[in-house]
Amino acid sequence: MLIGVPKEIKNHEYRVGLTPESVAELTHLGHRVMIETQAGAGIGATDNDYRDAGGEIANDARVVFDAADMVVKVKEPQAAERAMLRRDQVLFTYLHLAPDPEQTKDLLNSGVVAIAYETVTDPSGALPLLKPMSQVAGRMSIQAGATALEKAHGGRGVLLGGVPGVQPGKVVILGGGVVGFHAAENAVGLQADVTILDKSALALDRLATHFGARARVLYSNKAAIAYAVASADLVIGAVLIPGAAAPKLVTREMLGTMKPGAVLVDVAIDQGGCFETSHATTHAEPTYVVDGIVHYCVANMPGGVARTSTYALNNATLPHVIRLANQGWKDALRADEHLRAGLNIWNGKITCSPVATAQGYEYVSPDIALAN
Repeated sequence: MLIGVPKEIKNHEYRVGLTPESVAELTHLGHRVMIETQAGAGIGATDNDYRDAGGEIANDARVVFDAADMVVKVKEPQAAERAMLRRDQVLFTYLHLAPDPEQTKDLLNSGVVAIAYETVTDPSGALPLLKPMSQVAGRMSIQAGATALEKAHGGRGVLLGGVPGVQPGKVVILGGGVVGFHAAENAVGLQADVTILDKSALALDRLATHFGARARVLYSNKAAIAYAVASADLVIGAVLIPGAAAPKLVTREMLGTMKPGAVLVDVAIDQGGCFETSHATTHAEPTYVVDGIVHYCVANMPGGVARTSTYALNNATLPHVIRLANQGWKDALRADEHLRAGLNIWNGKITCSPVATAQGYEYVSPDIALAN
């Protein structure tokens, strides 16, 4: 199979779909890999590094898209990239379609076979291709929030860990999954006052056992969220419904109860955001202010630490890339129900139920795609 790796073009996105080491694995197995020139520059990988790994360098993205049987990316294809996709070509990347009807429409019209990292599952029901980036984003959310809290960046001027004689900052984390856990780890490490809210009894037990007295662990409901948010210096939105739009847990009305200069970091922004006042921002302009509250809603947060993120992501994605290349997408999905869960779009139809529900499309089972 010929696998294409274009350079990412989303604002300040420095990750790349495959590392030179991953390319070497694929070429060793007899596959061709075509990489757009400078695609790996953001992680310190040169064109010669890819050549040494057996890859071929293309001068522009059009050459990559035209040649590739499968395109491997990191972020969802931008409008210019979607225009280059073709029928029956395989696209393997993060998509986050539920809150993005424009992207969905373009992918449906292209006829592409779109497999989304974020809905691939594992035997435990977890999301193994989302997990590494959730770990990165969770840890980064505290860094980003701490910076936004500085007075020069519009925040309250609070140091999360405090100092002797001065209370630490109050951090509220909505969601105790992978993002929330890693956010809490960093916040606790800074000696902040940490509260984590979640609805899952299993998650609450796990979090309470792990953090003990170092963090409060509370059952999440509207009243608990409203109370916690009102006293917070920093709120991390870390909720996820696989494949679906994020629920709006913090309303605009709640902003009026918060301290001026408090910070909201919406890690759920790829799925539409979990704060009513959220809209996607970029690394170039990461924050904005609504009713005196600083919002950080960067949609590709892990792109800011591109080398760490790319290698962590490839550790998880490469085995699936190899299966897709070795077996072809249909046989690979037939053989692996968990990879099959990643199929979002096929032949102009939506094969991911939460996406179909969110956008009012008819849902078609992936089994129908595999039977054709």
